[in-house]
Amino acid sequence: MNLDFLQVTFLSVLQGATEFLPISSSGHLILPSLLFSWSDQGLAFDVAVHVGTLLAVLLYFRGEVQRLATAAVKSVVGGERSNDSRLAWMLIAATVPAGVAGLLFGDYVEQYGRSLPVIASTSIIFALLLLWSDNSGNKQLSISNISWKIALIIGFAQVLALIPGTSRSGITMTAALFCNMNRAAAARFSFLLSIPIIMAGGLLKGVELSQIGITASDWFLLFYAIAVSAGVAYLCIHYFLQLIEKLGFLPFVIYRVLLGIGLLVVAL
Repeated sequence: MNLDFLQVTFLSVLQGATEFLPISSSGHLILPSLLFSWSDQGLAFDVAVHVGTLLAVLLYFRGEVQRLATAAVKSVVGGERSNDSRLAWMLIAATVPAGVAGLLFGDYVEQYGRSLPVIASTSIIFALLLLWSDNSGNKQLSISNISWKIALIIGFAQVLALIPGTSRSGITMTAALFCNMNRAAAARFSFLLSIPIIMAGGLLKGVELSQIGITASDWFLLFYAIAVSAGVAYLCIHYFLQLIEKLGFLPFVIYRVLLGIGLLVVAL
C-alpha cells in the first residue's frame, strides 16, 4: 500500500465524511490523486474504509437492522409477514439494479469516468437535481408507508451512483424526495439501502484482496483506516439527520456547486 500515515488519515476522514453525505465519496477520493499526484490508494485501502463505513451504519441503525433482519428470516422460515419484513425485502430488491449495473459496467466507468470534468459536471448537475427535489411536492411519506414502486425507483436511481461525482446517498435521497418522502425518511432509507450495496461491494473486493499479500505494517494502517472512517462516518450520520430537519439540503447543494465550479476551473 503506497500511502503514509498522514495520507491514510486524510483519506480515511474523507471517506468517512463523504460516504453518507450527499456529496459523493468516490468523487472526493479521486481528487487527491488527481490534484496532488498521490498514488492510488489501492484495493486494500478501499476495502478497509468501506468496512469502516459499513460498521458505522450498522452500529448507528443496529436496532432497526436487527429488527429488519429478524423479520426477513421469519417471513421465509415461518411465513410471518409484517411491515418490517416488507421493508427488508424492499431494501434487498432495491439493491439489485445497482448490483447488476456494477458488475456489467463497473470496469468501464472505472476506466473512462474518473476525470475532473466528469466529477465536476456530475457534482453540479446532481446538486441542482437534489435542490429541485427538495423543493417540490408535499413530502408527506414516511418509510413505513412507501410502496414497492417507490423502493424500486430509488433502487434504479442508485445505478447512477456508478458515475463518479454523482453521490450514492445524494441520488437515492433525490429520488426519494421526488417520490414525496419526507427528508428524514429519505435519508434513513438511503442509509439503510447503503448496507447491502456496501456489503456486496466489500465482499467482491475482499475476494480480490485475498489474492494480494499484505505486510504487517500495512495491516496496522488498514485497521487504523477502518477505525477512523467508522468513527467519522458515525458522527456524520448522526449530525446529518439533525441538520436536514432544520436546514434541508441547501448547504450541500451550495458546496457541490462550488466544488464543481472549482474543479472545472482546475480542469480547464
